[in-house]
Amino acid sequence: MTTMRRVLAALTALALAAFGAFVLVSYVRNADARAAAGAQLVPVLVVDADVPAGTPVADLTDQVSTAQVPARLKATGSLDDLAAVAGLTTTVDLLAGEQVMAARFADPAVIAAAQGIVDLDEGTQEVSLTLELQRAVGAVLAPGDRVGVFVSRPGVDPATSTPTAVTDLAVGDVLVTRVGGGPTGPDAGAVTGALQTVTVTLGLTEADARAVIAGMEQESVWLSLQSAAGSAEGVVTSTTTTNTITDAGADE
Repeated sequence: MTTMRRVLAALTALALAAFGAFVLVSYVRNADARAAAGAQLVPVLVVDADVPAGTPVADLTDQVSTAQVPARLKATGSLDDLAAVAGLTTTVDLLAGEQVMAARFADPAVIAAAQGIVDLDEGTQEVSLTLELQRAVGAVLAPGDRVGVFVSRPGVDPATSTPTAVTDLAVGDVLVTRVGGGPTGPDAGAVTGALQTVTVTLGLTEADARAVIAGMEQESVWLSLQSAAGSAEGVVTSTTTTNTITDAGADE
């Protein structure tokens, strides 16, 4: 009889433990369901498979999908549509399972310029100019910038027969493909001596190259920064200035 009581007590304890576990699990599940039901869900793009850096957005269509997540779990800057980064390229690897972030995309032209890689415009060829720093915008130029090339030439005022210097914007919107051979950056002006020059390589058409080389032969070329790499600023296409040279200046 004592043995039977012990067996019944053990079975009762097991039944109570199982019932308690069932009640606890049911409560937790119901709590999760209630929490999910009360949470605001928002759409977000999620990476389905690893994507390497340098991938165009146009190639991401089949590699990301839209998921519904609680608003509190949506990362700042995450996207719900690739249209917001159309035409851009990934700057870092995107890992499977993570949200797609706008900060991980950039203009491919800007990326290439930062890496010193610039493709020539169609129909152009590279011509290098070695200039004093003040003639090359203080050595702040970088690949991908667009510059104007000013060339000065001697002239004569037809009204007074006075010697005159005429400066023209010989070429505008010229692509800078490489910069080197001298100091660059904000401290460039502190360098003295032979290093006060910089070599700037430009992409020029054959006709424009002739005009620029002729200007270099006369040591009368100046560059102007018209738009930095990746900038949407407009450029100046033509301008001319005339300076009258006095007799004293001519004698000098």
